Amino acid sequence: MAPISPAPPAVDTALPKPRTAVVLSVIALVLIGLNLRAGITGASALLHDLQLVLGYGPLVAAIIPSIPTLCFAVAGAATSWLTGRLGVEKSILLSLGMLAAGLLLRGIPATGMLVIGTVLGMSGLAVCNVAMPSFIREHFAGRTSLMTGLYTVTMTTGATATAVVVVPLAQALGSPSAAVGAIGIMAIAAFLGFLPVALHAHRNSVRTRTGRISPWPLLRTRKGLLLTAIFTVQALLAYALLSWFPYMLTTMGLSASDSGLMYGLMQLVSVPAGMLLIAIGSRRRMLRPAFYLVSVTMALGVAALLFLPVGLAVIPAVLLGFGLGIFPLVMVMISRSGTNTAETTALSTLAQSTGYLLATVGPFGAGLLHSATGSWTLPLSLLLVLALVQIVVAHLLTGSPSAGNTSKKK
Repeated sequence: MAPISPAPPAVDTALPKPRTAVVLSVIALVLIGLNLRAGITGASALLHDLQLVLGYGPLVAAIIPSIPTLCFAVAGAATSWLTGRLGVEKSILLSLGMLAAGLLLRGIPATGMLVIGTVLGMSGLAVCNVAMPSFIREHFAGRTSLMTGLYTVTMTTGATATAVVVVPLAQALGSPSAAVGAIGIMAIAAFLGFLPVALHAHRNSVRTRTGRISPWPLLRTRKGLLLTAIFTVQALLAYALLSWFPYMLTTMGLSASDSGLMYGLMQLVSVPAGMLLIAIGSRRRMLRPAFYLVSVTMALGVAALLFLPVGLAVIPAVLLGFGLGIFPLVMVMISRSGTNTAETTALSTLAQSTGYLLATVGPFGAGLLHSATGSWTLPLSLLLVLALVQIVVAHLLTGSPSAGNTSKKK
């Protein structure tokens, strides 16, 4: 494969960051993390109620949970260009404004507002998703594993809390639309929390043009190809489950409240799972065992959901929750990749935009197959096959001593 010429390094003569700026950066990172799945899991837990109240048909019902991954692909692909023009911090601030506006729009009880708000909010989320590894690399260069772990733990914490709270909130407000709209308050808090960080970066950093790297040639590198593959498979599995898990349990005979509880349990388990996997994977020669552990557990979770009676839903909830812990491992690898921030952003753009585009098939396809067959057997069988594919990709990804170095060419 043709070698990739390194981009000229960005000139960044930022002043040493005072302690206050570091603290503000950590607070902002936590607030952002709390929002990065809340808008998705909150809507997922109320998909059945939203369809009943708003009256949209099965096609729209299949499209709505597919919007996040589609937006992550399309809007995420523009992040490398956007950060090259505005800088990482201003791009994240813009994305948080879009997220807040989109989530608040979903509070208007109309199908059109639900769709438009989801598109706007998830587009903002896409930019933030792709830019965060570069933000961590720039602001916490010596602590990428710790900060990525904190960021992903707060992400799953926000998702878990939202999944558990949103159904009772909808009942208290008397409207599922009002409940999903209320999630936008968290996004406003993240915007306000990140504003001082963006202002500090603007006032104290003098930049030249960043020497942007195009993401797509990185597909010709072994690391770029395999990171994109692992991100694609885990995203397809994750978003199919995040979108439909509570609805699956409800249609299998579990009550809506118990389904929401199992959904919250799945999210809750993913929090310590992610930290444990990062701790294991950060040790010498333990990255491959960490990927094996999480990938095999995901396969067992899908099999349990497929074959066990719904009364034992706690078993797949725990197994799948642990399987979702793969995301922090992948994000740590992306944050450590590249020779500079521009290359890290390019690799993040490549893996996430391509991965999410292909992962759109997960929630959309699962919904359509369920509508066509009246059963979750076929969708879950295909997800089980994908879980087995993830084991193979993880094996290839961690097979080289240079697994963390994207400059190795295929």
